[in-house]
Amino acid sequence: MLLQEIDHLSVTILMDNYTDRLLPSALPAIRPLMIMHGRFLPAPIAEHGFSTILDIRYNDEKKRNVFLFDTGVSENGIIFNADIFGIELKNIETIILSHGHFDHCSGLFNVVKQMSKPINVIAHPDAFLKRWIIYPDGNRAKMPVLDEKDLEDHGATIRKIRNISFLPSYNDKNDDNVIGSRLLPPLMITGEIPRETSFEKGFPLQYAEIEGEKELVPDPLVNDDQAIVVNIKQKGLVILTGCGHAGIINTINYAKKVTKINKIFAVLGGFHLTGGIYEEAIEPTIKELQKADPKYIIPCHCTGWKATNRIIEVMPERFVQTSVGTSFNF
Repeated sequence: MLLQEIDHLSVTILMDNYTDRLLPSALPAIRPLMIMHGRFLPAPIAEHGFSTILDIRYNDEKKRNVFLFDTGVSENGIIFNADIFGIELKNIETIILSHGHFDHCSGLFNVVKQMSKPINVIAHPDAFLKRWIIYPDGNRAKMPVLDEKDLEDHGATIRKIRNISFLPSYNDKNDDNVIGSRLLPPLMITGEIPRETSFEKGFPLQYAEIEGEKELVPDPLVNDDQAIVVNIKQKGLVILTGCGHAGIINTINYAKKVTKINKIFAVLGGFHLTGGIYEEAIEPTIKELQKADPKYIIPCHCTGWKATNRIIEVMPERFVQTSVGTSFNF
């Protein structure tokens, strides 16, 4: 695929698990101001959720694309943070959901209500499944689910896309953006990611309500998990994940395969290596990250402290700390 090269991508962390207002700016990370006009600005919210703004710019200064990737776990968290950081959510062209878990989409409804015009929401069809978490001891809970009708009534146009798609779309009627051999748009959404590694096992505790089935059906793969891929001119791929349930290594390998670009410039987002059942995947993931050789590794959200500390120990020169409000400029 001839994924269009771009001159500049800015990924601003609207919501993440961590906030540190004292971090210094050092490229590629630009930290938000804490003081303005002689006053302290309000502190941003951090929560167990994830949301980013992607701002794509070109040599033509008038050309720009702005997309929202995920919407956090609280109803108004990213709205509050966007206001602090001076980000106008009404400039968003399209909202992309990494998957249907509530820590990535609970703010969607209120963001859609803020829009002055209808807005596309792109998600894998499985993002709308009714799901449960069932622990080995039998303890269980039903996960919150997106209300499609409510979203559509308030201006969302939901586009369920299972495979690769691109933004901005050259043809809104063609959900899969099959463009043939000509140059593709600059932002690729992976759609469903093949599971090929032995150590990335998805979410074993997850079950789903499937129409026609009397019992809950195991749904460990989280097939709706998808990532964003951008090709930076002369630098390589920037890969952005939400939770990385597909596995960050599976995601990197798939991005390289479909774009036919082997050079990885940056990997950022959730790598889902926190929690007892995932910790055995930390070491093989670190080894494969070393092979992938990204210039920057920016673990966020559900990566976890143990995995993050191992990244710092093994690849300190590549690690960049995340924090709510940080803009990563590539």
